[in-house]
Amino acid sequence: MAYYHCLLLDVDGTLLDFAAAEYKAFGETMEHFGLPATTEVRETYGAINKELWASLEKGQVKRDKLVVQRFERLLKALDATGDAAEMNRWYLDRLGEHPDPLPGALDVVRELAEVATLAVVSNGVEHVQTRRLAASGLDKYMDGVFVSERMGVEKPNRRFFESALRTLGIENRAKVLVVGDSLTADVKGGRNAGLDTCWVNWGGEEAPAENGPTHTVRSLEELYALVMEPDELERVGQTSRKHQFEQGG
Repeated sequence: MAYYHCLLLDVDGTLLDFAAAEYKAFGETMEHFGLPATTEVRETYGAINKELWASLEKGQVKRDKLVVQRFERLLKALDATGDAAEMNRWYLDRLGEHPDPLPGALDVVRELAEVATLAVVSNGVEHVQTRRLAASGLDKYMDGVFVSERMGVEKPNRRFFESALRTLGIENRAKVLVVGDSLTADVKGGRNAGLDTCWVNWGGEEAPAENGPTHTVRSLEELYALVMEPDELERVGQTSRKHQFEQGG
């Protein structure tokens, strides 16, 4: 059984329900600019956005270009005119207003913070993620928040994770676990940095046979057994039991 002293936690799709937040923010944005938000339009935007974020992870597009290009492409697909940059600004402002924690996220993070160092690792937009984390109440349990926009490097680049660990003062990588729902950004990224990984597999999909995660969970509560020692598991629900350990030990 592995016990981890530091967890690097993804945000969207892991702690916060990005799909729910996106649905609300996109609808509000399209309404504001007098454009339709039908199922077909949402699917078009989703395909465009997914393609661009995949390109971002591969280093093929810059973030500041991506967030505008997605609305430029959507306007073109709709044969409509508009200011894509302004649409993006409006959308990000709305997105920051919708934290939408995933089931169990706040309780699990609260418990894990008693026994380990926790930090956020996200490819999201910094001011959006910090607002959503604060609104959800998750931020007060984090020892660090690392967003690629500020760091200048994206997951799955190993430098993203190495920079986070340096800032946190974590030296023993064997005690670090990267937790996320993305096989490309989180699992591959953690593996690139020589770290154990945990795939949050909400849908119960089959894990890759090669280059897969160290662990797989289908709920956040399953992280307890990966992180906590038996006596700590027995005290889940209690408070003031912060795990003490040597950062390099």
